[in-house]
Amino acid sequence: MLKQPKTYCLECGDELFGRSDKKFCNDQCRSAHYRRQHGSAIRLINNINNQLKKNRAILLRLNPDGIITIKKSTLDKAGFNFNFFTSTYTTREGRTYRYVYDQGYLLLDKDMVMLVINKDYKTD
Repeated sequence: MLKQPKTYCLECGDELFGRSDKKFCNDQCRSAHYRRQHGSAIRLINNINNQLKKNRAILLRLNPDGIITIKKSTLDKAGFNFNFFTSTYTTREGRTYRYVYDQGYLLLDKDMVMLVINKDYKTD
């Protein structure tokens, strides 16, 4: 009978027993290895998602009726980050609406912003 070569956990280095294709000795080592390999990417994605959620919550709170014009400084004070949005829509006239999922805004003249809701995404 052929003897299998010894294999070792990729995270802690302990000898592995069981399946020949096993890479980790337990779930903790598997998770720790994944976090170590992908930690910075996971943090980046989580930070972006958190800002998108925050932006949407701000737009939703300030625009309960579906359309309103407010000062840009109101969004700034609430912690809105204009660099984070999920999509854009440009009209034939060249106006660009930026959306955070279903909540949108259009930058107007004189530091004003029009908030809108994309009814196509509305779930209520």
